[in-house]
Amino acid sequence: MTSASVCVCIPTYQERDSLPRTVAAVLRAAPAVHVLVIDDASPDGTGELADAMAADDARVHVLHRPGKAGLGPAYVEGFRWALGQGFDVIAQMDADGSHRPQDLPRLLDRLGAADAVLGSRWVPGGSVRDWSRRRELLSRGANRYVQVALGLPLGDATGGFRVFRRRALESVDLSALQSQGYCFQIDVARQLWTGGARIVEVPIVFADREFGQSKMSGRIIREALVRVSIWSLASLRPAPRGARPVRGRAPVLHRRRALA
Repeated sequence: MTSASVCVCIPTYQERDSLPRTVAAVLRAAPAVHVLVIDDASPDGTGELADAMAADDARVHVLHRPGKAGLGPAYVEGFRWALGQGFDVIAQMDADGSHRPQDLPRLLDRLGAADAVLGSRWVPGGSVRDWSRRRELLSRGANRYVQVALGLPLGDATGGFRVFRRRALESVDLSALQSQGYCFQIDVARQLWTGGARIVEVPIVFADREFGQSKMSGRIIREALVRVSIWSLASLRPAPRGARPVRGRAPVLHRRRALA
């Protein structure tokens, strides 16, 4: 995908310490990409710092939102901006150092055989660093529940390091994405899968954030549990043939039917 125009969407809230390192590392790893920072009026001045970075580098862009409104709405606004600017490929990643920018070219390369590529912690070759056993069990358990409840044959439906072809994002009803926290990632994956997207999972190493504090909360976990349960009950239909937990070697291609 080296000839495609790529926009990497990075939502921020209180990420002043980590954002410059993340953006610089992204541009080193993939010099041709553009970066869109979506800031929710961070009190620590993250938005102003992003403006200064954009003034120095034409590849950096900034969207300012009026306040903290959740991860999902920030991504929706970023995706709409990137689509409106005509980018061929839209990527997403965290600002806090958890997603390694050096993995971005590898995800982009795999897009040649897919509509969407998901960086996965829970396929063979993927891993996490500096996590407690409780946190790992919680993430694995959440993904197992998604597999069973929704029939999504994904090892990691909750991860936030992803790249999409333009046509894949255009097939997603962005206005219907109401989730605030990491459930947003499940919702996007669910729409892609039911819409026939070819989805590849590529193993990544996910490191605990280097700076700042985690945005995870009990409210976000409850939101995911409730929404996934509602989606499961609403469908009341068997999972697509072949929908099962991922057991093979990564990268793993999940294909239901090709997008039109």
